[in-house]
Amino acid sequence: MLQKVLIANRAEIAVRVIRTCRELGIATVAVYSELDRDALHVRLADEAYPLGGQSAAESYLNTAAILDALERSGADGVHPGYGFFSENADFARAISSTGVTFIGPPPEAIEIMGDKISSRRAAEAAGVSGVPGRTEPITDPQQVAEFGAAVGWPVAIKAAYGGGGRGMKVVSSPEEVAEAVESAQREAQSYFGRPEIYVERYLEWPRHIEMQVLADAHGRALWLGERDCSPQRRHQKLIEESPAAEFPDEVRQAMGEAAVTVAKACGYVNAGTVEFLYEGGEFFFLEMNTRLQVEHPVTEMVTGLDLVEWQLRVASGEPIGFTQDEVRRDGHAIEVRINAEDPAGGRFVPSPGTISAFRVPGGPGVRLDTGYEAGDTVSQYYDNLVAKLIVWGTDREAARRRMLRALDETGITGIATTIPADVAILTHPDFIAGRHSTRWVEDRLDLSGLVTTPADAAEAPEGNEPRVLREVTAEVDGRRYQVRLWVPEVSAGGGSRGTRPHKPRATVAGSGSGTVSVPMQGTIVKVLVSPGDAVDVGQTVCVLEAMKMENAITAEKAGTVKEVKVASGDSVGPGDVIAVIE
Repeated sequence: MLQKVLIANRAEIAVRVIRTCRELGIATVAVYSELDRDALHVRLADEAYPLGGQSAAESYLNTAAILDALERSGADGVHPGYGFFSENADFARAISSTGVTFIGPPPEAIEIMGDKISSRRAAEAAGVSGVPGRTEPITDPQQVAEFGAAVGWPVAIKAAYGGGGRGMKVVSSPEEVAEAVESAQREAQSYFGRPEIYVERYLEWPRHIEMQVLADAHGRALWLGERDCSPQRRHQKLIEESPAAEFPDEVRQAMGEAAVTVAKACGYVNAGTVEFLYEGGEFFFLEMNTRLQVEHPVTEMVTGLDLVEWQLRVASGEPIGFTQDEVRRDGHAIEVRINAEDPAGGRFVPSPGTISAFRVPGGPGVRLDTGYEAGDTVSQYYDNLVAKLIVWGTDREAARRRMLRALDETGITGIATTIPADVAILTHPDFIAGRHSTRWVEDRLDLSGLVTTPADAAEAPEGNEPRVLREVTAEVDGRRYQVRLWVPEVSAGGGSRGTRPHKPRATVAGSGSGTVSVPMQGTIVKVLVSPGDAVDVGQTVCVLEAMKMENAITAEKAGTVKEVKVASGDSVGPGDVIAVIE
């Protein structure tokens, strides 16, 4: 078994890996950006090393900095988590070249399946059909236009080296192609470090069903059960469950066998997920995620397996100690992703800020995975997942009711979250009956009347702050130490007295008065108007990137652009005016 593991990631997934390592007696090493200096995963790890920088490119996507931390820590294993470098073959090779174990599949398997284009080819060669699409990267928007004309609109543009809906754009007409291609490439580069994209047919009303697989280095490969991840917005998952509702067992068996076939075809080892689209009794190979999935806890709840533990055991060379027939699946599990987004009016606006209070749910069959506590800040520079709430019940209805109870107990203030939208989904007759699809949230779920009220933390009286003796963390030569210092007293809300977190807004449009402002902190990636241009109500003025998502900032007033106050690459804060319309 490995002795010390460096987790090349942050937040919830880093905390998740640290906890299993601790149970197995494995020492842990955290790495962190400047913004994550005091993050929960850093506080929980046995050691922690700085990567420098703020953005992902400067820190968690900095191979040299991670390798330096690896050498200094003496870790004998690296767990990549999900996102960042988790599906990067070059990173896996860089780790393995140092003699350290990469806790994931072989680089060759990542190359085949981590690239969505080559994975389609490999699956089809193994007899598993995929959604009709191009098997070459898109190099010219005209290729997308030609594909759409041939198969029909809409079509989906996707990042070749990623997942989770990042870099995915649905295009309904030739006029939308050029802008969608450019945006998809930007998002793919930002989140995965690779800009390559491809195109495939966009199914009209599919369900997103994925199969968890586990394979060892001794020739055994198993499927552990499916997860239905259909409730999505912006092609990113909101709620996942296992088993899938209204899903024939003969299809489940066939899909499981197909998933194992795909895994074996690429020489896969470790935990992975094979994703399918299911429509009209048929399923199509979508992609393989060569890593641990965000939604892996629902599989753990119904199988009783710790998938991180099995990742570590397989990476250490151990064989899987059970057969396909011995995989048990009991009851029903549901996972809700709690994201820092304001779903008011169905807009799902990113909501970075400081968590002033965090009330955690409990009771039978309830699990909360998170990388944050009260007083922590959810940064605009990273993914906006705050927590995952997972429940287990004897059947789907019991699990659904338990989830609603747990969500009612959950309290997060200082930022807006997706909890109100999650409740709306869980209580809708379509979801209860299993009639939802990947397009259901955006096409049929009416959230127009949804109103959220994120609460500010109370202000403390002004004056000299009282000081108390505390254990604090100090960094010396890249190593972290616990020392005792007199520091400002911390308020019950988790922040020092006198601090006040930002209260996020709910709109991405202008004020209607002629000034166009941004509702959140972020970076301007594109300006689409110039002084003298005529604009209509709802026309996009600029594109703002926040929390790895692109957001269109639109005009609420028709008129002529008098002034543009920003340029591409500028950083802006909530309320900043970016343009004036008269």
